[in-house]
Amino acid sequence: MDGFAAHLEVAKLTPDEFVQVLETLHMLGSRGAGIELSSLSTQALVDILGQTSKEQLKAVADHPELRPVFLDEIFRRMSEHFRPDRARHVDFVVSWRFSDGDGEDGFDRFQTVIEDGTCVSSVDLARTPDTTITLSVDDFIRMATGNAAVAAMFVTGKVKVKGEYAPAVRFSSYFDIPKPSNA
Repeated sequence: MDGFAAHLEVAKLTPDEFVQVLETLHMLGSRGAGIELSSLSTQALVDILGQTSKEQLKAVADHPELRPVFLDEIFRRMSEHFRPDRARHVDFVVSWRFSDGDGEDGFDRFQTVIEDGTCVSSVDLARTPDTTITLSVDDFIRMATGNAAVAAMFVTGKVKVKGEYAPAVRFSSYFDIPKPSNA
């Protein structure tokens, strides 16, 4: 899959064509064809997303099947890129709210719990959050893949925080987020 991803010229695709490529890959994976988005290395995923236009990423975020696939994939990978040495003595719960979702009050929701040197994320951990972060899915994807300046997203209001502000600001520092190769 990484070989395919390395040769994909995302900039030449319209948002609809980009979505069609991802739909095809997702369909092949769901049919057991051995080609799955989850088999992309994190670096390949970051590189693909680093090439996307805002319109292409918005099309993914608005897609009823691809939106949850990308959210699930990013949250699944969080624990793989978590750096417990950077989060010593840190225990907190972050609730994520993604606008334009299918859940309660129009939000898709996830939680990330960092405690005892571990990081666990899920759609429903039923924990009381220390911090709730609200943002769009496309901005979250850019942020989670190192394709956006996190500080700028806070300053411009693209990221809204309710509760303790410090965990939200420090959150990305607890992870090794690959940088796009094409940057």
